Amino acid sequence: DSVKKKLIQVTKESLEIGIIKARVGNTLGDVGSAIQRHVENNGFNVVRGLVGHGIGKNLHEPPQVLNYGKPGVGSELVEGMVIAIEPMLVTGDWRIKEKGHVFITKDRCLAAHFEHTVAITKSGPDVLTK
Repeated sequence: DSVKKKLIQVTKESLEIGIIKARVGNTLGDVGSAIQRHVENNGFNVVRGLVGHGIGKNLHEPPQVLNYGKPGVGSELVEGMVIAIEPMLVTGDWRIKEKGHVFITKDRCLAAHFEHTVAITKSGPDVLTK
């Protein structure tokens, strides 16, 4: 189905766009807004209730890495940070609900999710999970 293929393709592209923005001196808002702009320009929505996160001694640590936002807002990316960028896109409304340990869209629309762990380095983003 063409909508499913497009959803998967745009989700992959938005992850790559987020990774490109994951540079020293940029902010988390730069990452999120670039993802959101690409997603919405392609007719989809970004899930707001689930976000990326920092990686450190524990798996899910601050800061939250939103897949939406405004440029220049949020924590500044500094050398040595490691973050999980994980855009989650939907074909309908972005609201989700939890059923047990599973999340579903409230309107039962299609969803897609891709993720990479990225180290912020002087020479640019280093994808650790490729």
